[in-house]
Amino acid sequence: MAMGKRRARQQELWIAAKELPRTRGHVFYDRVNEILNNEGFDGFAGKECVRFYKSETMGRPSIAPGVYFRMLMVGYFEGIDSERGIAWRCADSLSLKNFLGYALTESTPDHSTVSRTRRLIDLETHARVFTWMLEVLARHGLIDGKTVGIDGTTLEANAAMRSIVRRDTGESYTDFLMKLAKASGIETPTREDLAKLDRNRAKKGSNEEWEHPDDPDAKITKMKDGRTHLAHKAEHAVDMETGAVLAVTLQDANAGDTTTIQQTLIAVAEQIETLTDNPEAAAQISEKWLAELVTDKGDHSNETMVDLKEFEIRSYISEPKRGRRNWIGKPDERDAVYANRRRIQGERGKNLLRRRGLMLERPFAHC
Repeated sequence: MAMGKRRARQQELWIAAKELPRTRGHVFYDRVNEILNNEGFDGFAGKECVRFYKSETMGRPSIAPGVYFRMLMVGYFEGIDSERGIAWRCADSLSLKNFLGYALTESTPDHSTVSRTRRLIDLETHARVFTWMLEVLARHGLIDGKTVGIDGTTLEANAAMRSIVRRDTGESYTDFLMKLAKASGIETPTREDLAKLDRNRAKKGSNEEWEHPDDPDAKITKMKDGRTHLAHKAEHAVDMETGAVLAVTLQDANAGDTTTIQQTLIAVAEQIETLTDNPEAAAQISEKWLAELVTDKGDHSNETMVDLKEFEIRSYISEPKRGRRNWIGKPDERDAVYANRRRIQGERGKNLLRRRGLMLERPFAHC
């Protein structure tokens, strides 16, 4: 058989609609759409978001709330962490066009429209839509709630380090260095002079002294690759039986895991309590919900072990290598740490930690 060649083709000027390819949507997205339609998702989303839209048509056409939230689902399902990437993927795929409810000849929303819609709809509305989704999952038996896994990651903020200002005076970083250089005797400092002065200065990236004017919640922190950036810290909790995301919290990037885990556990408890208010959903959720917790070694500390024991939560937390411990005067901490150690060395503990790695150590979705 001779090797075929790729030839340049002259596209037809006009194509009849009946001649366009009739491709079947992806079976997964077809099933998701079926569930959303049966549960009345578009009507619910429209009712929740109606106050954010004007009654008359003005400017660029808006995105229907049901379409906007479906695009966020695409970002999560396919591990796309940017609005631009989500918009490109939806425009490129005939299957996703069908999922969003667009015809083959229609253009899907671009990234600027998605971004505008995200800023338009407040956080509380996003949270209510998220809870609605969890209620649907619970009614279909996809939330057990007994064993919860938690993981966190730092997400680089959309803010440049060179734009930070002092909290007290609002002075820019460059102006601050210029003032230091002149105080040290350099009348006309060059860029090299400023870089050398900054290199030798201690505690130059203090979050108590500096902030970004457009994103004051972003914190200066060291990323996993060793670089220093303004970032946020996202933690999410999943049901270890089904993989359903139960809660997501956004916290200071410079806060330790042993501190932020408390807020995430509270968010999980509040979410499950809300779900159990629905009798149909409550019948599917374990009576002993939040009875077990699975996390990595970053959350391991004496205080965390004791707190979990007091709340009667069985911990399966990887223990870091700390060498020989001194337990004099710390019987409660010792007992809690040893109990956790016994559990993670058992067969169930090993299986849970392995499953946690498969479920949680994946790219974060759009947040």
